[in-house]
Amino acid sequence: MQPAQDAHHVVIVGAGFGGLEVARGLAGAPVRITIVDRRNHHLFQPLLYQVATTTLATSEIAWPTRHLLRNRRDVTTLLGKVVGVDRAAKRVLLEDGGALAYDTLVVATGARHAYFGHDEWEPYAPGLKTLEDATTIRRRILLAFEKAERESDPERRRALLTFVIIGGGPTGVELAGTIAELAHDTLRGEFRNIDTREARVVLVEAGDRVLSSFVPEQSDYALRALRRLGVEVELGTPVSECNADGVVFGDRHLPAKTIIWAAGVAASPAAEWLETAADRAGRVMVEPDLTVAGEPEIFAIGDTAHVATPDGKFVPGVAPAAKQQGRHVAATIKARLKGDATARPFRYRNDGNLATIGKRAAVIDFGWIKLTGRLAWWLWGLAHIYFLIGLRNRLTVALSWLWIYTTGQRSARLITQGDERTEARRR
Repeated sequence: MQPAQDAHHVVIVGAGFGGLEVARGLAGAPVRITIVDRRNHHLFQPLLYQVATTTLATSEIAWPTRHLLRNRRDVTTLLGKVVGVDRAAKRVLLEDGGALAYDTLVVATGARHAYFGHDEWEPYAPGLKTLEDATTIRRRILLAFEKAERESDPERRRALLTFVIIGGGPTGVELAGTIAELAHDTLRGEFRNIDTREARVVLVEAGDRVLSSFVPEQSDYALRALRRLGVEVELGTPVSECNADGVVFGDRHLPAKTIIWAAGVAASPAAEWLETAADRAGRVMVEPDLTVAGEPEIFAIGDTAHVATPDGKFVPGVAPAAKQQGRHVAATIKARLKGDATARPFRYRNDGNLATIGKRAAVIDFGWIKLTGRLAWWLWGLAHIYFLIGLRNRLTVALSWLWIYTTGQRSARLITQGDERTEARRR
């Protein structure tokens, strides 16, 4: 049933994990909901690197938001870019001059790349947050091999066959392992003038270990697994320069034509829209109940928010945390509609950390149990398949992984057109 126009209006900015979870949690509540997002799809971001590395197609990890909510008559989905919030008038301001009045506002706009004050590096070292980022990286990786096939100068060829990933967190480790397998296994024998097994994959991490959010023993395992795949890992060496010729880290200059940024993120401009306090990464400093200070009708969740935990740490920017926050906000809104305005502090439940290293190794930390190796890889795969949307996508992804596991072949190796102006600047 479609709610009346005078029903309590909940505006959700962002159709990511947190935003959709709020909408799901409000099913059956006496509200009307508007979801506004600058893209028309919901993205399963944990598998985005697999699009970038030719493992999966874009349609296997993203779904039209309208389709997901097609049976919810209480939800209106709008394609638009938010540029501000008028708190006094309780309106969300859109780029095209439009505005959305709200009774309750949920800001769940996610994160973007952070280059630590060096935004000029972005054309040379793209990050990985959107489908556009993934297809850009995929194109650069595949074009590097194509250009190397035609290159007669040995030094330029070596630079084309050198792939640098900056950042040793889960995304960086997953990218490095998969690119190494792509070069050393999948593409082997497909070129005539180059041996793809000679490609160098270099992972540069400023800290003293990879996967620093895991226990040291699992970090050590991940390091050994990467090196078995042929990845060169440089620890304790922050990058000081990225340009069209390569990267500089420590006192070394490494010629490389493909650089991928996986070192840091910053929140969306939500704190600027709301004119409220933010941490160094731009995340909104929220109250324990996830509301913005002095604005009980505005919530910030997911990568948008800095949520403190009782032990003085903060909730990580991962999908399970965003979903938990979305459920908490939905429950708070429903309680308020029933006349209960009690502030309920959010309590984060750590469901564990997972990361994969290539097609046969992974690390899993559930707190009570810690696993590495092939068993961890299978459990990692099952967990991700479970959270995909739709039986068709689960089957497609499962079959793709099984095929890659047994044959080493990846089918999503299509070079699509990119932004020629951006590519020209990079050159």
